[in-house]
This record gives sequence, structure tokens and C-alpha cells, in this order.
Amino acid sequence: MKLTTVGIDIAKNVMQVHYIDIETGEIVNKPIKRAKFLEHFANRESCLIGMEACGGAQHWARQLILMGHQVKLMPAKFVKAFNVRNKNDAADARAIWLAVQQPGKAIAVKTEAQQAVLALHRMRQQLVKFRTMQINGLHGLLTEYGEVIGKGRAALDKAMPIVLERIADRLPSMLLDTLREQWNGLKQLDAQIAEIERRLREWMKEDKAAKALMEIPGVGVLTASAAVATIGDTKVFKSGREFAAWIGLVPKQTGSGGKVKLQGISKRGDVYLRTLLIHGARSVLAHAKQPSLWVEQMLKRRPLNVVVVALANKMARTIWALLAHNRLYQTDYVSVKPA
Repeated sequence: MKLTTVGIDIAKNVMQVHYIDIETGEIVNKPIKRAKFLEHFANRESCLIGMEACGGAQHWARQLILMGHQVKLMPAKFVKAFNVRNKNDAADARAIWLAVQQPGKAIAVKTEAQQAVLALHRMRQQLVKFRTMQINGLHGLLTEYGEVIGKGRAALDKAMPIVLERIADRLPSMLLDTLREQWNGLKQLDAQIAEIERRLREWMKEDKAAKALMEIPGVGVLTASAAVATIGDTKVFKSGREFAAWIGLVPKQTGSGGKVKLQGISKRGDVYLRTLLIHGARSVLAHAKQPSLWVEQMLKRRPLNVVVVALANKMARTIWALLAHNRLYQTDYVSVKPA
């Protein structure tokens, strides 16, 4: 049975729906209020529903799947190519309707537990960003009064008491008190970040897949938990190579007339997970006492950063293989291409 294709442009209060009625051939493009949205699809036959992977999309996708519909979440950049005229809700819904009928890699619909893990990662990332901003702000403010402190958190913590004592006689107390509060606020941010990491470690004790990924060199608590939650269903990807390409750890291709040029990595997909993998690969190269033969050969003929990205690509493929085949990590494992 052919499914009715539906494009939905979701928003906070009004959802724009676009589809063609199979019985009458009428083009339907109408807004539906949030309270009536699920009711509209409750008594319909199974549909293929396309939505942009934006805020709230995962929630609505789970609800629609429970009703028996098929849901395909697509990146906004993929959908944008199908909106050729004005930018409004009706045009966006039509563009999504066109995009969902094209072949392309869908974004996995995640469970609430997987989204909870990713939420912890996003909040931790935000706190780290705030902490970095606050450190840089203190450096900049003190420079205005001739107090130059070395880079990094350790240099700031070491110099701050001395600097505050030195400038106490020539600057107003209201500024000194504020600087001291901002400096002490860094410890509060440290505590919040550490608490989130503790909760992630507690969650990993109950998740076998995340514990298995921890055995991979360069994969820690953050990378393992983020990978499990981001991938969702491994069946979305046909191979580890496809997963690595989805993250953006493969060369970007440009060319014409049969001549293809390879450039830097494409940087597509999940920026956060790609960053974790690259940092993990860099730590392996920096701290490994005996690098593998593959790494040693790569370092002889390629720059360091290229080797880092190549190792991150290899780590991504390994992560997918362990999750897809439910295996444990083996250092000397050699993959064999099926006949």
C-alpha cells in the first residue's frame, strides 16, 4: 500500500501541514494548532511524515510513530534546497514534502533516555563555554589596569590573590569585590561541570554499549556516552564508513568534468561528537607509549593534523562496528570483508 506523504513545518504554536489527498487529488496546505496536531493524525492511515530535525522534532516524531506512522527527520540544509521561492510556513511545508520523497540519510529518532544524555552534554558544554568566557573576561579586565596574567586557568588561580592585593590601594572596592566574586564563581562552575560528569558516569554503569566503547583508546566518558546517544539506531547507517562520513570526518569533494579534487574534511553532521573524536585521537597520539604500526606509518608521510583526523575517522568506524555487531573491543582484531 502506498503511503500518503506529508510534509510538516513544526513551530511552537502552529504546525503547517502539506500533502496531496489520495482520493480527491486536492493539494492540502493548512495550519494546525498545537493542541489539535496529534488529533489530526490519530485516525488517519499510516503516512510517511517528513520534518526538519529542529527543536521539538524528536518529541513529535516519537508521538507519531506510536500512532503507526513512519517519520523521517531531515537536516535543515537538505530541506532548504527544495524551497525555491518565498520563505514562509506554507512554502517550508511544501519544501519538506518534496525533500522527504528524495533519497537521503535520515536522522535517527531517539528515545527520551538518549535525549536526556544529550541534554546533559549540551548543558555541560554551555557551562564550559561560560567558564572560558569568564576566565577570558577576567584576563581582559585586569589588563586594562596593567595586570597581565599568563594564559590558562592555572596561571589565573595562582596570580589572582597577588593581583587583587596589589591593586587594592588604587582601585575602588566595588570593582575589587566584583572581580573576587567572578573569580570565586569559577569554582561553582567547576562543581556543576563535575556533577554532570558524575551523572554521566553513573548512567554508563548501566549501559553495556557505552561501557564497551570505553575500551577503545581515545574514547572516554564523554565520547562514549555522546556516541551512543547520538547514533541512536545503528541500522540508520550501512557501515562504519557511512557513519564517519555523516559526522564529517571524510574529505570534501569538489570537481567537474570527471576531475575530482579532495579538500579538507567536510565538517558535516554533529559538530560536538566530531570534536570529541578529534580531541580523543589527539590525546592518543600525544600520550601513547607505543603507537600502532598504522599510526607510525601515517606520521612518516602525512602531517600531524591529518593523522589526527584519520585516527578520529578510524575511531568512529570502530564505534559503529561495536554498536552494530554488539561486540567488545579487541586490540588485535582484523576485519575481514565478507565474500
